[in-house]
Amino acid sequence: MSKKLPLTFAVAEMPHTSAVRSGAIPVDGVDGNFLTIHPQIAAFRRMVREVEFDVCELAPTTYIIARAFGAPFVALPIFVLRKFHHSGLLVRPDGGIREPKDLEGHKVGVRAYSVTTGVWSRQALMEDLDVDCSKITWVVDDEEHVTQLTLPSNVQHVPEGRSLYDMMAAGELVAGYGGNAGVGRTGDPISGWKEVGVDYPDLLPNAEALEWDYYRRTGVYPMHGTIVVRESVLKDNPWVAKAIYEAFDEAKQGWLARLNSGEANTASDRRYRKLQTLVGNDPLPYGMQANIRTIQALEETAFKQGLTPRRMALDELFFDPSKV
Repeated sequence: MSKKLPLTFAVAEMPHTSAVRSGAIPVDGVDGNFLTIHPQIAAFRRMVREVEFDVCELAPTTYIIARAFGAPFVALPIFVLRKFHHSGLLVRPDGGIREPKDLEGHKVGVRAYSVTTGVWSRQALMEDLDVDCSKITWVVDDEEHVTQLTLPSNVQHVPEGRSLYDMMAAGELVAGYGGNAGVGRTGDPISGWKEVGVDYPDLLPNAEALEWDYYRRTGVYPMHGTIVVRESVLKDNPWVAKAIYEAFDEAKQGWLARLNSGEANTASDRRYRKLQTLVGNDPLPYGMQANIRTIQALEETAFKQGLTPRRMALDELFFDPSKV
């Protein structure tokens, strides 16, 4: 028997990835060393700065920026997280923000300017809600993963010792993204943070209706959790792309069966089950054909938001396993 190719993987534990991580579904021809990096965004930084892993789950915007600056890894069309982003931007009730346009001229908190949640949200603000995001001051309290990125002039860093959470509480921000993307944690983002609950209303009370309408009009289904592979691995072993794709797809099919039977029933599972009524039976579509519109939309808006120095072609961004 030929020797298997040893590869290190940094992919988060999820119901649709666990069978690959555990080895229950092997990556054909690969001896996989699956690492657990918590939080997964720490793996993002280690991959884009040190290319530490052979295979890594990255935020797609982080990946596109890194690739634009010559990163030696390339994505496969495997997207392990999906979420619409008309929702999730929280506002202070006393901040005078009655509609999205009112954000102009004010300060809004986001962990880093290139956070994919913020990028998708700004696309919605600009293209669906007539907001000029260049008139908003974006306040960040973390580093950008890609060190070559030059931020627009309307991005500011929090003062030393402050966090987005306490600035929002003090009324110094009129809005901020929920959870780890913004005001939902305290502490130093570099060395670690503590997640905290917040109780601010969403900017858009009818966000879900707007999200579903957006998908019906555009076919764009915002993705997160993109799987990337070292280019040197694929250059010498192009078959690895198909082996990885098939293993993750098989794991997802098992999860889909549990989702459809009702066995998979966490809050995340229920969210995806609801999305099935909008996007079809597979709420986590893999492959190039199913994702071309979404990939193009993110690449385009990343450029428009000043995150990439140039436009990028699909074949520069993705290695298509179906062509191996």
